[in-house]
Parts: sequence; structure tokens; C-alpha cells
Amino acid sequence: MMKRGLGILSPYRMRVLPSSSLAVWNRNNTMSCGRYYTSDFTSGFTSTVNIKGPVQGPLGKAGVLGKGITPRSLKRYLDSYVISQSRAKRVISAAVYNHYLRVQSIRRREDEKAELLRIAREKFAHPLEDEYPGQELLSPTNLESLKQDHTQEDVDFSIEIQKSNCLLLGPSGTGKTLIAKTLAKILDVPFSISDCTSFTQAGYVGEDVDVCVQRLLASCNWDTRRAETGIICLDEVDKISSTKTTSHGRDVSGEGVQQALLKILEGTTLQITNPKSRPSSPQVSGAPSGVSQSGGVTSSFQNFGSFGPAYPGNSSSTKGEIHTIDTSNILFILCGAFNGINKIILDRISKHSIGFNAPVRTRLSNPNAISFEGIGGVQNFYNARVHSGWREHANDVDQKSLATGSKQRTVNILDFTEPKDLISFGFLPEFVGRLPVVAALDTFDEETLVRVLSEPRNSLLRQYEQLFNMSGVELRFTPMALRQIAKLAIAMDTGARALRSVLEKLLSDAMFEAPGSSIKYILINLAAAKFEQPPLYFSRGQRDRFQGAFAAEDTIELNHSVQPNQSKNLSNECETYQPVAAEAT
Repeated sequence: MMKRGLGILSPYRMRVLPSSSLAVWNRNNTMSCGRYYTSDFTSGFTSTVNIKGPVQGPLGKAGVLGKGITPRSLKRYLDSYVISQSRAKRVISAAVYNHYLRVQSIRRREDEKAELLRIAREKFAHPLEDEYPGQELLSPTNLESLKQDHTQEDVDFSIEIQKSNCLLLGPSGTGKTLIAKTLAKILDVPFSISDCTSFTQAGYVGEDVDVCVQRLLASCNWDTRRAETGIICLDEVDKISSTKTTSHGRDVSGEGVQQALLKILEGTTLQITNPKSRPSSPQVSGAPSGVSQSGGVTSSFQNFGSFGPAYPGNSSSTKGEIHTIDTSNILFILCGAFNGINKIILDRISKHSIGFNAPVRTRLSNPNAISFEGIGGVQNFYNARVHSGWREHANDVDQKSLATGSKQRTVNILDFTEPKDLISFGFLPEFVGRLPVVAALDTFDEETLVRVLSEPRNSLLRQYEQLFNMSGVELRFTPMALRQIAKLAIAMDTGARALRSVLEKLLSDAMFEAPGSSIKYILINLAAAKFEQPPLYFSRGQRDRFQGAFAAEDTIELNHSVQPNQSKNLSNECETYQPVAAEAT
């Protein structure tokens, strides 16, 4: 069948291909270098696959953040940890998704550019076979010509998408920091939180603003590449607003900090020193980088992307590693309560409400809430947002109005925040211009705080139940007790953080008496939540009484009314369930 010495059988037709066809076949099916060597036939069968090249086919158009990562999926994940705040979660989910689309696109372009340069270098280099089988040496080529000829036509770098930092404003304890932490968890990126109250201008007593970048590097074990795509949360940012004083002194903790943050927010290159890293051996003068005094090679790969201790000008005995990091791809989420900005917003949108026919501003219990019918501009603004995707937020507002028994619709005044309001609050126009995404969070009412207690994955009830379960004790709360705990938390006026304070005070005696005793069941009912009587304790053999006491008060909650005699009878009945004094085992 083989008529010629040079030939190969086609897999489609059983005929011998001529030598010219064989040359074409070899050119299209060999490796990237396009040549065979004698060592290839003596080293056995080998095969290589180029896994670094661009993805071909339908998968090349797939999302770069992974399967199922969309703004809707991010919001659904936030819903399992953050209760209410529908509009803020929608805005921040879309902003974070767009930011990481941009970051992944930049990373992919950089990798494709490096891969195209590698392929072009191998294609135009002159291979020289070494004495070892299968080893090749490539002669150097002109890299500048390769960049000009092969990268510009394949990868388009003309469109550069700028990042959009976020500002979350709302009362204390409404979930601003929790939203940022949860997003960093689902995206698996480095995350750090810095308090702006300790920042001062460079040269003064306090922390410099680049400390926030240093904490981000420390959170990812000083991996510069990972840190450049992380999230930095600057909490209490409203505390660095400039103060209008008559003195001639410099505002080093207000306007000075804002000016220092301008370049970091926009994107700049910083050199951060790792204070904990110390070189094991000093660098020999005149020795090449990576070689120690004893002749051994140092771990240069661990310091990839950073200037190590051997960088000229560094003293290895006094300084650690110096890491160079670019903040252009770091997402900054700024959080603050902004107490008093509601008056600035309300004065702006109601400045024309003067005269006999002008609407009267309605005073509500919530300082950040205004009447929906009170101001015409608010109504038009609100209706426009409802038709453009605020329906979920509108449903939350309607539910709050129904829960409070109000016939008027109320909205959060912070939803109408504009850059001019932030400037009037005390921020520089340049600083406000670097925060294009603004999302407001609303205060929690009683119904929302009850949901915060029980619905999230890491809710406080589950945490304390797990804590008592470690000691072999089952802890339960009645629905009426949860409502009373929410009322006490609202009176503290610190948001959801007050819930933990109430629970710690309520369970302090139980956490002391239950471990190591005969107590196996603890019930927190309405009377215990009001601190009128201690929690109900039950021993191992009183499980039925424990469940009966819980069901009795739960039935009263379903009836939505508690008569005085019913409460008294229930309290007397529960007193019989309490065991005799718990004895330590």
C-alpha cells in the first residue's frame, strides 16, 4: 500500500498522501515551534496542549466571573445575611459586579498579551537543540517589533473602563459594613476595614491613609496580585468632613485626610513596607539579586511583584520588604452615618414650600423619614424610581407604613442624596466626584428587627442557640419575647447592634447557671424578656413541659391579643414547670 517512502495514510480516505501534502499537514499539526528533532523519536510518545491561549468556540463568550455570578445572584446572597435594605443591596450588587467584570477583563487582556508575545517569540526565534533530549534554546528576538506586529491587531486596548467607588450612608447598625463583608466573602477576594477616625495628614500624629492598603496586603499574606483586586472598606468616613472654624490652623484630620485619599481612590502606585518581614541574610555588595552571602539562592519567587530587601537603597537590618501595589483596581466602599445630612437634603428639596398653597412638612418619629404626599418633588422622584426598578424597595416602604398604621407613605430622605448635599456636609468636590455610586440604608423598625434576630444564616438566635448547645442545653425564644427584645433594641437607638446588648443582659444568668448543672432546657418567654421574672429552666425529664410552655405562649401570639388574666394564668402555669434548684453535677 505504501508506494513512496514519504507518505501518510489519510484518516478519511485510504490513500497515500504525497510529500507536498505531508509538509502542509506537518505545518498545521505540529507544536508551536513547528519543528521536529532527532531527540523527539528517542524520548517516547509525548503530547502537549496549550492551555494558556484564548478560549475558542462558545465558551470564549462566557462570563468571566464564573457560572451564575450575576447582580441578581449577588443580591440573593446578600438577602440571606442582610435583612431589608432592598435598594442599597440592588445598587451595591450591580456596582460590584460591574467592577469585577472590569478587573477580570483587564487581567484577561494582560494574560492574552503576554501569551501572544510568547507565541510570537517562539515562532520567530531560531531553535538550537541542546545536548539533553527534548531541550531547546531560543535565540533572542526584537520584542518591540513583536509587540507592534502581533499584539495591536489582536487585542484592543483603546477602551479603558474607569472604576466606580461606592458610598453607603445610613444610621448606625443598619448593615453597611455587613454588606461589604458579605460581598467580599462570596467573591473570595481580600478584604480589610479601616476606621477613618484615626487617619491624619502625613507628618502629624496618627495613622497615614495608606495604612488601609497595608491592612489589605496583610489580609492576603502580602500577595500583591491578589490585593490589587481586593475591597477596602473605609468606615466612619463622615468623621473626616471638614470643619468650618475661624482659627487659622490646618484641618489635618478632615480636609487633609480627604486630599490624601484623592489619589488612592482614583488609582495610584504605592510602596508599602512589610514591618514583619526581615531578611535572613544580608545582601553581598556586587552580588547578583537573589544570591545570599553564603552562596545559596534566596527565595526570589516568594517576592515576585515586589522589591525585596536587596533593592538598592534598602537597609536589610532596619527595613522589611517593600511591596509596590497599584490601587487602580481596588474597590473602595466608604461607609458613614452622616448625622445631620437629612436636614440639608430636606431643605434643598423643600425650599419652594413657602406660601399659602404650599404643602406642609409632616413631622414623623423617624428623623430620616418624610411624608410621601408632603412634597411634590419627592412624589415625582419616587414615582420615577418605582417605574425604573424600585418596586421591591417600594414594597418595603408600603409594608412599614402598614405596620405602623400610617395612611401616608413614607420614604427614606437619604435616598435623595446628591453630590451638592455631601459638599454642604463638609466634603471636597474632588472627593465627592470620586464616589459616583451612592446608596442609602434605612432605619430598622420592630418588624425588621424581629427578622434580623431569626432569619439570617448567622442570626443572633442561631449563635446563642449554638453556644448553649455546646453545653448540652437547648435554648428557645417565644415569638412574643422576640418582639419585646426588638422593642428594647429600638429604645437604645443603636440599630441592630442593640440586639446583642439586650440578649447578653437577658441571658447573663442563664449562661452562668446552665453549664455543668441539671438544666437541659431554657425558655425565654414574654415575662423574662420584660425582665419581670428569670428565664424558665427545665431538667432532662421535663421536655414535655418545656414544649407545652412554648406552645401555650405561641398560641396567644397567633391570636394577636393577650388578655391580662391570660398572661397571669400563663405565668402561674409556667412557674410550676421550673425545676428545683439546679445542682451541679
